[in-house]
Amino acid sequence: MRLETQWLVAGAPVSFGVFEAGAAPLPAGEMVAILAGAGYAGIDLGPPGYLDLDRLDGLLLAGGWADVPAGDFADLDAVLDLFDRAPAAPAGFEPRPTLGPPGLPARFAAPGGNAPGLGRADWPAFAAQVQAAADRCRERGYEPALHHHLGHAVETTEEIDRLLELTDVGLCLDTGHLLLAGGDPVEALRDWAGRITQVHVKDGSHRLLAEGGTLRELMGRGVFPPLGAGDLDLPGVLGALDGYRGWIVVEQDTLPAHRPTADIAADQAANLRKLKELGL
Repeated sequence: MRLETQWLVAGAPVSFGVFEAGAAPLPAGEMVAILAGAGYAGIDLGPPGYLDLDRLDGLLLAGGWADVPAGDFADLDAVLDLFDRAPAAPAGFEPRPTLGPPGLPARFAAPGGNAPGLGRADWPAFAAQVQAAADRCRERGYEPALHHHLGHAVETTEEIDRLLELTDVGLCLDTGHLLLAGGDPVEALRDWAGRITQVHVKDGSHRLLAEGGTLRELMGRGVFPPLGAGDLDLPGVLGALDGYRGWIVVEQDTLPAHRPTADIAADQAANLRKLKELGL
């Protein structure tokens, strides 16, 4: 199939609520088995220490979240150390460090472009932190991607544009987070095509976002539904990705108490089938 060497598709622990739980809602080996059995080619790292990199059932490591450091690089280096231990990947499909901008309490309380972000005077120092983190990743042999995110300092299209102007970091384009922040993922994939180094595909519900609530409450109500069940133009996204080569990470951010693990697992299998139905 034409796209087999253009895209590889990974699943992610965040789809099972791993990041949101005080303790992991299911053993890592069980999650690996679910995603491998569904036909995914890779998996995201999840919290450092969660995955056993020697037991990935043939899955490749697609990437992993690391907060943009405000001080030293200890936490970022810990993630990169794990990347060094990951199974060897084909050229172009090495794991991406997905750099996370800081969360802002006011935005967690009212996500979706409804609360102010960083002040103009704060941007130069923040951009310098992002650039330093990106440089550190490259020194270690990995090409980073900045992950915009609801509730965080980089949420809107305007903020993504500003960060791309102030740094040379790549972008992890997340369709669900951009959609619910008022952006158009199809346009964004075309406008930022030269800077996108990883893509997270998730759907989003404008109806649930409009009901209001904190980001955590919205996730618990299913603001990120299965692919095809929300407002994302998924065929348009896949069409706009035609020139992109790299990982597509399917995510469906949820809370562990939101739904039983068996239902979440069924969603992940259905999400991959949906992509294949659309020609992946």
